[in-house]
Amino acid sequence: MRLLRKAFAFSTLAVVLSTGLALAEDHGHYVRHDEWKQGAHIRNEDWNRGERVDYKHYHLQEPPRGYEWRQVDGNYVLAAAATGIISTVVIASTIH
Repeated sequence: MRLLRKAFAFSTLAVVLSTGLALAEDHGHYVRHDEWKQGAHIRNEDWNRGERVDYKHYHLQEPPRGYEWRQVDGNYVLAAAATGIISTVVIASTIH
């Protein structure tokens, strides 16, 4: 029985640690993008790896129709979903 408890404890610990590392890799870094300015175009690769953001949760402005917020490289980017034209960029750490 003692061996079973140890096995369970180690497997639980492994799951917790691997999940924590994955979260840190996804959201733990900021990359400066000087090219992301109002009116500029965000590359598809950058847009597609970004996560869609609930603007209310982060106290961001409501996006106009056809626009959405994405979190990419520690930045919140508001851009047109169809064209990738940037409206606004906010550094994520300034929101929290």
